[in-house]
Amino acid sequence: MKGTQEPSPHKARFILHSERLGPLPLINHFIQRIGLEDVLDRHVPSDARCAVPHARALGVLLRSIIVEREPIYRQHDTVHGFASGMFGIHAEEMAHLGDDRLGRALDRLFDADRAALLTEVALAVGERFGVNFDECHNDSTSIRFCGSYRGASGRKIRGRTAPVITYGHSKDHRPDLKQLLFILTMTADGNIPIAFRCADGNASDSRTHIETWNTLRAVAGRSDFLYVADSKLCSRENTDYIDRAGGRFVTVMPRNRLEDSEFRHWIQTNTPDWTCVCDRPNRRHSDGPRDCWYVYRAPLPSAEAWPVVWVWSALLTLRQEARRRRNIAAAIEALQQLRARLAGAKTRLRGAAEIDLQLKGILEKHHVGRYLKVRRTVREEHQYTQTRRGRPGPETAYRKITKRRFDIEWTTDDEAIAYDHKSDGMYPLMTNDRSLSPAQVLEAHKGQPMIEKRFEQVKTVHEIAPVFLKDEGRIEALFTLYFLALLVQALIERELRLAMKREHIDELPLYPEQRQCRRPTTEQILRLFSLAERHKLIEGAHTVQVFDVPLTDLQRQVLTLLGVSEHAFRTPG
Repeated sequence: MKGTQEPSPHKARFILHSERLGPLPLINHFIQRIGLEDVLDRHVPSDARCAVPHARALGVLLRSIIVEREPIYRQHDTVHGFASGMFGIHAEEMAHLGDDRLGRALDRLFDADRAALLTEVALAVGERFGVNFDECHNDSTSIRFCGSYRGASGRKIRGRTAPVITYGHSKDHRPDLKQLLFILTMTADGNIPIAFRCADGNASDSRTHIETWNTLRAVAGRSDFLYVADSKLCSRENTDYIDRAGGRFVTVMPRNRLEDSEFRHWIQTNTPDWTCVCDRPNRRHSDGPRDCWYVYRAPLPSAEAWPVVWVWSALLTLRQEARRRRNIAAAIEALQQLRARLAGAKTRLRGAAEIDLQLKGILEKHHVGRYLKVRRTVREEHQYTQTRRGRPGPETAYRKITKRRFDIEWTTDDEAIAYDHKSDGMYPLMTNDRSLSPAQVLEAHKGQPMIEKRFEQVKTVHEIAPVFLKDEGRIEALFTLYFLALLVQALIERELRLAMKREHIDELPLYPEQRQCRRPTTEQILRLFSLAERHKLIEGAHTVQVFDVPLTDLQRQVLTLLGVSEHAFRTPG
């Protein structure tokens, strides 16, 4: 086999140098428009000894979360894979960018007044993008951790209390893992995140709303905005505080409230005067049942004398009916398997207490304790043996031996099923704003599921877990950057959708195979520019020619709609 031939001097004169841009010019445009770099520089200042200022190091992590999603120890290689300046640092600063440098920047961000930093960012978003704060939605999710984190017990780090990484109510259904609580608030105007807070892993959602609402009041500059949250808001302490401070809220009443049980009992013999406020085709199945929503203002107010609006969804009714049937069927199958174990010759379930524990676990797992009545019984097995050895005869005496074995029996409570069926698909909403109509109350609450989309985005697209950090202070600072990444992506998405509406563009071919997309997301926009590169033909120390990114018509159209100049992808002259 021939060896590699040395290139001739004539061929070695020219070198083609490729630089990856990706979607970073577009992201940098929005970061500059928000003024994030200036805000970070003011709140996380650096001294002259820092080769890479803290604000720029944090900017590298922020861009990486949006584009590459690489762990901190790979940031140096990630930055070197792109053109100089794309990550907000110059070529000479890249050599000093290591995981220690980024870790120290996270330390300074944890030490900073992050509440003031995020408030300033939210105010800039409202001013520069025209985002209004008339209606805000709040919810929380748990971020799980794989590790012991024994030291993360709420200790003091440089004078600040770090969050407690511990076990709690896992919303990821992983009670075996420790967690932190990620609390997010966004506006109804474009689903823009405007407030974030990290809480202890075992913190109750009901105790987080007052502090969150005070933060929103500082951001909005007033208290009469509409605050929408789930049933954890519906406590007398939370609602009374917001009401006395001049705020407005919409929340779901939990099932343990007396008003809920009274209505479900009343509806057994009465029919509410439902008002249809939404009747549209099924979004998932063209031949499926229609998506109909009804509202009914309860004649009696809540215990706090506030209006209660009952909501009935036709599709939710079908889902709850199907879920109840599945749960009952799964529980009966588990009971049958338990009965077979008890009847076996080698069963190890011989004690009554152990069997009762198994039954309780089955009923609780499938949530059917109301519908299945299970009873442990004793079954006797009789066996006759001779009193003496030998061949049996007419005078042989026998002795009866009785063995007691446990068994289980169950019946279905049809009355309980029929009782709950009457109120399937119904739930109550409570508000202190008496000027809102039932339809407006429902409309406000129907925006609540959009915050779940943001949680899905931070967990799947941004891959917030696993977290490759041990220091809980740095983890909380990193979560702040994840919030800022969500903010940037939400603004890109909002700007494009508003521009499409303004230009009367119904859809864009952003899906694979140029399929049309009616509601584009930031992830599709970033994918459109993911392969953007420019090339330089170099002779010695001189650049002979620059080949800029050849933008397609679709890329130019998207840039125009977003207000981003094509020169952002050109070589700076």
